[in-house]
Amino acid sequence: VQLSGCARMCVSVARPYSTVARSPSTPLPLRSKLLFFLSQHFYDVEQLLSWSSWLRNWTLRRKNTFYSYTQEQYGNNVAAAFYILSLKGGFRFSGQSEWFRPNEKGKFSWDFVNFQEHPIEEVDVSGTVINCTGLDNLVSQKNLRTLSLRGCREVDDWFLSRLHIFQESLEELNLSGCPRISVGGLCALHHLRKLRKLDLSSLPRVQNPGLVRILLEEVLPHCHITGVEYDEGLQAFQEEKDSEALSSTGTGA
Repeated sequence: VQLSGCARMCVSVARPYSTVARSPSTPLPLRSKLLFFLSQHFYDVEQLLSWSSWLRNWTLRRKNTFYSYTQEQYGNNVAAAFYILSLKGGFRFSGQSEWFRPNEKGKFSWDFVNFQEHPIEEVDVSGTVINCTGLDNLVSQKNLRTLSLRGCREVDDWFLSRLHIFQESLEELNLSGCPRISVGGLCALHHLRKLRKLDLSSLPRVQNPGLVRILLEEVLPHCHITGVEYDEGLQAFQEEKDSEALSSTGTGA
């Protein structure tokens, strides 16, 4: 009798625990669900990311390929124009007031084919994926006066180092909002002897932009630089120098 009573006690004690175990669990937060899913499909997600990266690089190469066939059939000017429009950019031919641009859906008029003898004078490829390779489509435009690269995430120091091909014509250059440009690339702009206007606003990789402006004005005395104030970053630069001086003094002592 005592044994059966003990058994009943064990059952009564175990019953609440079994009830708790069988009760529906509290729903997991969305973040936990996502982490659980990723842990269960790690290799699938890794493969997906790999394909996504490959597709992005393939698209970038395709959009910046050299338009050799168009160049052979219609000449340098039309090939350059076609490349710009394919990037959803805009341009203006020399001697013309009209700008050619695609519409909101990326469609554009083919009337530019009728201007084979007109070089391109102004180019606006702001916010496009133009890169150093794609610049091959524009090197023939020796009359290029204005180039806007505002917000182009693929424009880097290598790209800027190639702009010397426009040193006899380029007068206005907009580099604002290009996240990959550094001081090294800006130093290459000293070749642009005819540059009259340069926009350097919002360049996150450029440290001490005020000092960079002073240095650029030394090598480009006729160029008006905007988007950067003289004292921008100079205070931090001076504090860093003072800190280094104190460190060296302490070490010497």
